[in-house]
Amino acid sequence: MDPVAVAQTLREEARAVDERRLLVLAGDRERAYPILEEVLDALDAPITGTTLVGPEDRLRCERVPQPNADRLLGTTRKVVILDAHDEFRPNALGSIVGTVDGGGLLILLTPPLDEWPKRRDAFDERLAAPPYEIDAVTGRFRDRLVETLRTHPGIAILDVDEGRVVRNGLAHPAPRLERSDRPSESPGDGVFPPAAREACLTRDQLGALRAFEALAATGSEPRAVVLEADRGRGKSSAAGLAAGSLAAAGRDVVVTAAAFDNAAEAFARARELLDALEALDDEASVEDVLRARSGGRVRFEPAADVDDWIGDPDVAIVDEAASLPVSLLEATLATDRVAYATTVHGYEGAGRGFSVRFRDRLAEADHDVTAYAMAEPIRYAAGDPIETWAFRALLLDARPPAEPLIEDARPETVAYRALDPDELRADEHRLREAFGLLVLAHYRTEPDDLARLLDAPNLEARALLHDGHVASVALLAREGGLDAETRAEMYEGGRIRGNMIPDVLTSQLRDEAAGKPVGYRIVRIATHHAVRSRGLGSHLLERIREEFAPAVDWLGSGFGATPELLEFWRENGYGAVHASTTRNDRSGEYSAIVLSPTSEAGSALRDRHARWFARRIPAVAGDALSDVDPDVARALLRTVAADDSVEDPVAPALDLTDHEWRLVAGAAYGPGLFDVDPGPFRPPIVRYFLDGPADVGLTAREERLLVRRALQAQPWPAVADELGYHSPGQCMRSFGDALVALVDRYGDEAARAVRDRFAEG
Repeated sequence: MDPVAVAQTLREEARAVDERRLLVLAGDRERAYPILEEVLDALDAPITGTTLVGPEDRLRCERVPQPNADRLLGTTRKVVILDAHDEFRPNALGSIVGTVDGGGLLILLTPPLDEWPKRRDAFDERLAAPPYEIDAVTGRFRDRLVETLRTHPGIAILDVDEGRVVRNGLAHPAPRLERSDRPSESPGDGVFPPAAREACLTRDQLGALRAFEALAATGSEPRAVVLEADRGRGKSSAAGLAAGSLAAAGRDVVVTAAAFDNAAEAFARARELLDALEALDDEASVEDVLRARSGGRVRFEPAADVDDWIGDPDVAIVDEAASLPVSLLEATLATDRVAYATTVHGYEGAGRGFSVRFRDRLAEADHDVTAYAMAEPIRYAAGDPIETWAFRALLLDARPPAEPLIEDARPETVAYRALDPDELRADEHRLREAFGLLVLAHYRTEPDDLARLLDAPNLEARALLHDGHVASVALLAREGGLDAETRAEMYEGGRIRGNMIPDVLTSQLRDEAAGKPVGYRIVRIATHHAVRSRGLGSHLLERIREEFAPAVDWLGSGFGATPELLEFWRENGYGAVHASTTRNDRSGEYSAIVLSPTSEAGSALRDRHARWFARRIPAVAGDALSDVDPDVARALLRTVAADDSVEDPVAPALDLTDHEWRLVAGAAYGPGLFDVDPGPFRPPIVRYFLDGPADVGLTAREERLLVRRALQAQPWPAVADELGYHSPGQCMRSFGDALVALVDRYGDEAARAVRDRFAEG
């Protein structure tokens, strides 16, 4: 075996057709590294363009640990090595595969391929949720991955233990014409300088640059640009050309991303353009701040600090937007000129926070949106086999069934089916349908989740099939059933994998017994967009209850709280027992936990936490949850008592003193003021939302007023402005009118006496 010759031949073919190739060094790690060093020494690749993703500094090049592989997003390398011996994280592979440039190599260091699926590593340990041990984790994901390595074009495999070439990886592609450095059509006229248009390498990139010209428009109307593409299409370069053009025209442009490395490509193109225009003030420029002679500039600002800088620039360009939390993306809407360059497929686009959550928010904003989608590759040639392999291996391009296949699906036409992991491993079509539906319907589904679906011992998948196609799917995680020692560890602050609901109820809410009952958490539930609002999601939950209720104590879920989702869970008998006190990084929403008991032990767990939740709501609403949307707060409160069969009501008793009732009734019927003593007003308001009485007759606006002023302690002027009252005074009068209905329903004798006194007057 001559590994150097294999690697050189592989790279020569890749360079000849501007594609990438993959080299696998399978076998003992200590045998692999000397071979790897020989290969790297022989390859015509700069050490600055080489990165090792692994646990140790074994090479002279840059090293990044697997957990931090996402640092490479938006960067370009000639060679990337992934050391998968100690652990193999699918997310890490998803992060790095798109960073390899045309003509480059991705190199994997793996155990012997026949043994790899049977070995357990540090990632598998994360899949072993107590009470399961690591031996219960299977190797289906890696078995499938190995199959793709052995069968897909463009992948060479060297057995370093036996010293033989298993596959040479040559794809023998047909010769290709050398790709032009210019689009085949004339750049034409435009707002940006001709040099910017001439720098575009494809028609798609030119079209993207034209879309960015919307940011240069005059006038006060807010404008936004959304540029979508798969990895390697040149969207960051187009963003850089746009930034340079705007800076040359005197604009202050912020390019933001998770880290500067993620935006380095955009800055490189902006610098090149400003140089070409002789507009760069080189002496005043540094790596992350490019100053133009016009007074404009292109500067980097971290996305995490968006609140500190968003009010300053003329234009903000968000690179790799799909990799950022929705809350940060929302904050960028505070500027009138903003652009988002985002990956559709690839690791960045797998967690669909941008498309699932943020696009709706953008549509509701005041910005006039220009959207453009890029398809033509620029980093490597179209049809690159490694891109195709990565999409297949990680299901980055998985899709639910086509609409015509399931458009007639209804509860009476579908079959309830367990998606057995062995069957999914054997049925690629069904696996793609199920996982594709999870990806498109949820903002957090990532390559790691594919491994969990196939290998995690605590997970179950259930689906509704219409004519054999997945119309609705749910992913469930077994939680609880923990022994006393594990529960004590959790109570004392230890993190117990895969037990999200018991963990929160135990560590945050101080209930050491919460981990004893056994339950299933619905981790994901998704229904095909073509057949939503037909009751399929509720039907799936009903069938899940029928199957699992006899064997467990509770069913539950945790999710980013929206009024629609809270109402969905309430209608299906799930009651809220907790709301997070911080926003979810990805969704930008506060998370809610809901429970539906299936046994006496489950009822006891749900009832006590529902009561505790109802009791603490007045305090937390005015503190950590003071900025939660009032419609979310209304829905959350109404969801607490989802089960009307509970004998012991979850709402705390209204034990106001006579004096306190006179304060509340005085503000409703007389000259009393809420501001004098807000405390007594909150229990009856909370009770109203918990009871959800239809006969009280408050409008949605009045309910929002009660939430904003009484529970969240927002000042009168801010509440009046938000809810459309003419003045704080009118807002205060409406608040008193809303209290009338609550006093009439809940007031005691002292309250009624105040009412009668002023009614008579």
